[in-house]
Amino acid sequence: MATARTPDAAFVADESFVPTSHKGLTYPFGGKEPGDGEVMQVAPGVRWVRLNVPGPLKHINCWLIDDSDARGDGVALVDAGMNRTETREAWKSVFKGPLAGVRVTRMIGTHFHPDHIGLAGWMCDHHQAPLWMTRGEWLTAQMLVADARPETPQEVNDFRRGCGWSDEQIDLAAARGWSNFGRIVRPMPLSYRRMVDGETITIGARAWRVITGSGHSPEHACLLDEAGKVFIAGDQVLPRISPNVSLGITEPDADPLGEWFDSIAKLKREVPPDVLTLPGHGDPFLHLHTRLDAMDREHRSRLDELEVFLEEPRRVVDCFGRLFRRAIGQEVLGMATGEAMAHLKRLEVEGRAKRETGSDGVWRWRVT
Repeated sequence: MATARTPDAAFVADESFVPTSHKGLTYPFGGKEPGDGEVMQVAPGVRWVRLNVPGPLKHINCWLIDDSDARGDGVALVDAGMNRTETREAWKSVFKGPLAGVRVTRMIGTHFHPDHIGLAGWMCDHHQAPLWMTRGEWLTAQMLVADARPETPQEVNDFRRGCGWSDEQIDLAAARGWSNFGRIVRPMPLSYRRMVDGETITIGARAWRVITGSGHSPEHACLLDEAGKVFIAGDQVLPRISPNVSLGITEPDADPLGEWFDSIAKLKREVPPDVLTLPGHGDPFLHLHTRLDAMDREHRSRLDELEVFLEEPRRVVDCFGRLFRRAIGQEVLGMATGEAMAHLKRLEVEGRAKRETGSDGVWRWRVT
């Protein structure tokens, strides 16, 4: 059986791995993944844990990097999963089983989303480990945890109405409550170690350069081990789906899709094409630049289709059929609205569309 290896053996060669390919990407582990309570080595000193999460993503990838500190050897943990009983039990199985006796030396959060840092505080408490994040992600997480208002703010209802939500959809969302973030993210330490774009941090025997991106989140941290040709991408690059790029109530005049395009270009400049990419969701893959080009091309094509659709004035909710391949139900209405808003805002920034507000308070876009 063929051995799965890159030309420089950047990941662990194992005869049980049969590489597979899809749309120009190579999956060196052939779909093999760690099971519940298991870890799987993907490169020298780098291991993989996969945790279940609710919703269409189904799982989150966490990465363990061999490390040491003043107390001895351990592992640096990149992302921790959502604050759920099932996830905590999965971690207990890992640290009682394959990682019995192993400490977490530092807890690194790529970005503030709950499936990535929901248990970061729990890990820090349990292992007496410091938290490492970028400032933009840490502040955003702390703001959302602190916002414990039970009722949906009126400005949020107005925003949803402006996007074309019906009264029923607004009421259903309000019935779920406003502040859910604190329930799925454990309180994090008040102190953290700030990660800065471009700095190199030493983890064990490896040097990792911090490369930040935005669009999916404010200051998403990726980690590049250029010597070992390993790139921890978090959600900034995913192999089979595009990260959600949303415009919402917090910063309604932002241009997240423009920031995301800029981040794609930045990653192409700063990350070699032959790295083993470790994504936040999906399987590790090769040929990073192929994927970056495909994501850029896909979203620019959506913008072109959307521009044609705006020959007549359209609400945000009218644009779903041009942007998504699935029906948009209540459970994903918020994410779909945010992504559609990001595309419409990008058309505005490029001078290709204009927003108008009707007497009903609903926004409509049309080509300029």
